[in-house]
Amino acid sequence: MKSAIISILSCALLASQVYAHSMMTIPRGRGNVEWWGTCASGFGCHGPCDSKRSLSPILNDPTYPVQTIRRGDALTISWQRFNHPGGFVRLAMVPFEESDDWAAFNAANAAKFSCYESNCGPDDPNDSYFGHMNGPGDGLCSTTFTVPQDLPDGKATLQWIWYGGGVYYGQPEAGFGEYYTCTDYVVQGGNDLVPRGSLGDQRVWQGGDASNPGTDVCKYWSSNRIGDCSFGDQRPPNPRDDDLLSQSLEPCSRTGEFIGRAAEFEAGGGSRHLKKRFGRGVRSDVYVNAHTTNATH
Repeated sequence: MKSAIISILSCALLASQVYAHSMMTIPRGRGNVEWWGTCASGFGCHGPCDSKRSLSPILNDPTYPVQTIRRGDALTISWQRFNHPGGFVRLAMVPFEESDDWAAFNAANAAKFSCYESNCGPDDPNDSYFGHMNGPGDGLCSTTFTVPQDLPDGKATLQWIWYGGGVYYGQPEAGFGEYYTCTDYVVQGGNDLVPRGSLGDQRVWQGGDASNPGTDVCKYWSSNRIGDCSFGDQRPPNPRDDDLLSQSLEPCSRTGEFIGRAAEFEAGGGSRHLKKRFGRGVRSDVYVNAHTTNATH
């Protein structure tokens, strides 16, 4: 049984590079079978991870490269831009036993928030077909995450979320839903363990993206708050193999492009759109048809 799970997840990991809108790529995510490794809320995968704890490779795959980390270590986390601009990434880490629980990740005191286009951007900054700095580009984006001091020794899970991304299938005004990936580690030693939550709120904000370098804001679509584009517990009602657009509940909205921080770091802690930069756009059928044919998104 385990060998079958390993084989299927390995195939899913490879296929995910073709079908994904976005995912954490370094380190390797758990993967899944139903969505070829991708976990998109619009597809009906509602997290908090790309697969349940019981299906994690750290439990089922003896060849899984288990990474041992220490409290206080600075981990480099990377994801491909996958030709999409904008949005935010949140990183949060909890004990492995809690990794099926959304509440555990949302309550993490040491979460890291950054722009999606952190250390990456479009291949051609002058390509404005879909808006300023919204052109294609598949470079590696990255940020760092510090292993929390209140995380005990043992297995632990890092959750990656992308939300607020835009230009859904060539529609400059349309925003994506949320995307989730998790990876599992073993925590051993490092900084002295402290009681959980005893250090207070240690959430970190890192602003500045390809469109707003050297600032503390990001470009985003739809919302700067996790959960607003999660589609609840819905799934696409009538998905068809010959119609990629029918396979998702996306787009989340058609409100265009904004600039701001993640909601947790806005004044008053509320969701706030600081500046609308791109109005309602026009869908490019040529772009949609090309990418449907090539299955590159």
